Amino acid sequence: MTGERQVVVVGGGVVGAACSYYLSRDGWKVTIVDQGVFGKQCSHGNCGYVSPSHVLPLAKPGAIRNALSSMLKPDSPFYIKPRFNLRLWSWLLRFARRCNNRDMLESGHGIAAMLNSARILYDDLMRDEPMVCEWKTDGLIFVLQSAKAMEHFAHTDRVLTETFNMGAERFDGAALNDLEPALKPGLAGGFLYRIDAHLRPDRLMASWRRILQDRGVTLRENCKVTGFAVGNGKAVGIATDQGNLQADAFVVATGSWTPLLEGQLGCRIPIQPGKGYSITMPRPSICPKYPMIFEEHRVAITPMETGYRIGSTMEFAGYDSTLNRRRLDALKKGATTYLREPYCDPVQEEWFGWRPMTPDSRPIVDRSPTMSNVFIAAGHNMLGLSMSPATGKLIAELVGGKTPHLSTEPYSVKRF
Repeated sequence: MTGERQVVVVGGGVVGAACSYYLSRDGWKVTIVDQGVFGKQCSHGNCGYVSPSHVLPLAKPGAIRNALSSMLKPDSPFYIKPRFNLRLWSWLLRFARRCNNRDMLESGHGIAAMLNSARILYDDLMRDEPMVCEWKTDGLIFVLQSAKAMEHFAHTDRVLTETFNMGAERFDGAALNDLEPALKPGLAGGFLYRIDAHLRPDRLMASWRRILQDRGVTLRENCKVTGFAVGNGKAVGIATDQGNLQADAFVVATGSWTPLLEGQLGCRIPIQPGKGYSITMPRPSICPKYPMIFEEHRVAITPMETGYRIGSTMEFAGYDSTLNRRRLDALKKGATTYLREPYCDPVQEEWFGWRPMTPDSRPIVDRSPTMSNVFIAAGHNMLGLSMSPATGKLIAELVGGKTPHLSTEPYSVKRF
C-alpha cells in the first residue's frame, strides 16, 4: 500500500458508482470490485426514474392483505411465490408490522430526505460532469383508469402535499389527454409530479464508467469477494477469487446480494430480492412525452430519446434467474389498457433485475458493527437510481469522518 488513502467499493451498480465518485472526489484512491460486469445488474434495465414523489414506502395500511392475496395470482403485479423460507417469512412479518400510518410516515420522512438530496445532486452532476444519459426533467404522471382509483390517489396526493410538500397537478378526464395525447381517451385522470425526472439507465452507467476511469478509479470485474480479513476490529483486506486486496476502508454496495455477507458484516441484513422486469424497444410512432405509472396495473412507461421501455412488477421468488414470460406479457397487457400505441417491434431487450427490498423501504447506509472501517450502502428497494448520488455523498462523508449532510438515523443498520 502507498501513503495514499485507499478504499475498495464492493459492487459496481449505480450505488457503488456514486459512492466511488464522491470518494474519489474527496481524494481517495478507489477500486471497484464486482462479481459480474460493471453496471449490468439491477442498474441496467430499470425504468430510469429519479423520483422525489416516491416517498411512501411499500409497507402501508392494507398492503399486507394485498400481498397475501397476490400469492394466489401468479400474474399479479405484486407476487409472492408460495414456499417455506424462514428469511422470507421473517421479512414479511417485519413488513406486516409496519403496515400502519405511523410507521408509513416515519419511513416516508427518511425516504424523502434521501430523494430530495439526490434530486439536487443530479442537477449538479448533469451540469458539472459529461453525463450522456438522456436526462429529462419533464416530470412523471400517475395515470388512473377509474374514478374510484382517481379519488383514492387524491388522498395519497394530499398526504404528499401536506406532509412532504410534494404536491402534484391534477388533470381530470380530457384534460389528461390534452397534457399527454399518447393516452387513450376515457381515462379518469392523472397527477403530474413536475419535480420528477428520468434518464436512460444503461447510458447513465456507461457515463459513470467513463467518468470514474478518467478519475483514476480501478475496475475489477468478474471478481467475487469471498470474505474479509479482520484485525483489531477493522478489516485489513478482502479475499477474492482473483487474490487479496488491502485498503484503508471498504464499502459494501452489493444490493440484493448483501445478505450473503451478513455473517462477515456482523449484523442482520433483512433484504429480499424483489424481481422486476422490463421490455425495451424503439419509440412507437405515437410516443408519450412523459414517463408514466399506471397505478392500478403497476406498469411503468419510460420514453427515452433512443428507445422506449415498459417495466415494473414485483416478484418475490428468491434468486430465481428465469425470465417469466407471464410477467412480460402482463406488462404489455397493462400498457394496452392506457396507451394508443402501447408497444412496437422489434423488441430490443427483455430483462429482469433483483431489487434489494427492506421491510421499511429505507436503505441501509451505516458502518458495520464489527469492523469500524467497513460501511454498508444497500437496500435501496426500487429507488437505487433515484437515491444513488445522496447515498454516495453520505458514504464519502462517513468514510472520511465528515459531518454528514443528512441525518444517518433513518438508515441505521441497528434498526433491525
